[in-house]
Amino acid sequence: MSGQSGAFDLSELKRRAAWRAVELVDSGTVVGLGHGTTAAFAIERIGERLRSGKLADVLCVPCSEEVARRAERLGVPLTTLDANPSIDITIDGADEVDPWLNLIKGGGGALLREKVVAVASAREIIVIDSSKLSPRLGTRFALPVEVIPFAWTVESVALERLGAHVLRRGGSDPFLTDQRNYILDCDFGLIEEPADLAARLDARPGIAAHGLFVGLATDLFVATDEGVAHYRQGDALPEPPSLVPPC
Repeated sequence: MSGQSGAFDLSELKRRAAWRAVELVDSGTVVGLGHGTTAAFAIERIGERLRSGKLADVLCVPCSEEVARRAERLGVPLTTLDANPSIDITIDGADEVDPWLNLIKGGGGALLREKVVAVASAREIIVIDSSKLSPRLGTRFALPVEVIPFAWTVESVALERLGAHVLRRGGSDPFLTDQRNYILDCDFGLIEEPADLAARLDARPGIAAHGLFVGLATDLFVATDEGVAHYRQGDALPEPPSLVPPC
């Protein structure tokens, strides 16, 4: 299976992969709705299947306020984690995926809620196009870290001591998450031991969440021009696309 895409634009590839993932959603289930462009196609497809009668009695937990508004516009019934603390299946995207199905997520700024929903899910379905595949996390994407405003400076210093080049997203007018926290984009270079770095970040009191999703993804749908492939934990993933040297 080729890792490249050319005949179809990325939006079309994302749509195809998201639609395949929605085939795993059954009537009567609780579904987590991820944040981002890929997950948006899944929301649209769920709405279509509900209106056509192919799905029924589905309740969805949105990972962001933006996702909640989109789902409501499309007539997708929403619920909360308070009412449904156990989620059957979540469909979400990722910014980067390594060969062991570890992820970097949070480019859209919803990483805290996305991680809460992922941990609450029996099945975490990740949907990507092949450009998101990497031999190691950190190859293509900096790691988003969500910090409470009170601690953003001290956590920036701590992150730099861990080896990151740190930028506050939005600069002097920082990006605010739905939880009213800040996002720091942290370039660690290649992340050789994601679980170790995740543990170090989890130990910092001012860090509300980070974008390392280690051991949470159960399924991966990858779209290329040749079609959509479905992988599970333990499957051999396709080779990542060739890397373009940084400018």
